[in-house]
Amino acid sequence: MAKKDFSDVTGLPDDLGIGDDLARAEQHLTVRVESRRYGKPMTIVEGFEDDSVDLRELASTLKRRLATGGTVDGGHIELQGDHAARLPDVLREEGFQVD
Repeated sequence: MAKKDFSDVTGLPDDLGIGDDLARAEQHLTVRVESRRYGKPMTIVEGFEDDSVDLRELASTLKRRLATGGTVDGGHIELQGDHAARLPDVLREEGFQVD
């Protein structure tokens, strides 16, 4: 799925970032927690449909907001620890839909 050019539809300049906001709002993300080595929890954020979201930048924001470590791996974000209770609200604040 290619990144949509919303400036043609809305008539607004690209630098307002409206297209980025709309692309985020269209994506339905899922948050799950799995147990890793030695029983340590890892929170996984999945469901990114295309390259309209900079996963590294989003992972950095999430790590900073949740005060945890993490990485981007194969089109999903992995965060150290169990953040299933708080992470959906943080993702919604960033403009995503969370299932």
